Amino acid sequence: MKEIIKKTTEVIREFEKREPKKWTPEIMITELTKQLGGLSKQIMMLEQNYVSQRNNYPEYSYSKEQLADELSDILFMIIRLADYYKIDLEKSHLNELKLAKKWFEENKK
Repeated sequence: MKEIIKKTTEVIREFEKREPKKWTPEIMITELTKQLGGLSKQIMMLEQNYVSQRNNYPEYSYSKEQLADELSDILFMIIRLADYYKIDLEKSHLNELKLAKKWFEENKK
C-alpha cells in the first residue's frame, strides 16, 4: 500500500502544478462524490437495473474496465484527501482492520 500511496502522491503533485486553482477539501469531496456517481452508474448498468433502451446511448456504456477505472478514481481521491490532512492511510486502515478482527472475536456466533 505504501508504494501505491507514494506513486499516487507523485501524480497529485503533478496535478497541483497544472490545476488552475488550488484544490480545497470541498473540491476534493465534490470530485469524490462525482466519482461515486460514476461508480453507481457502472454498477447499475452492469447489473442491468436500467431499462434496456439505455444501452443505445453512449453515456450509458459500461464494462468491467470502466468499473475498475471508477474504483481507481475513488481510491485516488481518498488518497488525495488523506494527503491533504496528513493522514497515514495505511496505518489507519490497518488499525481499522485490527478493530474489526477484535470485534469479530468478541462477537462470535
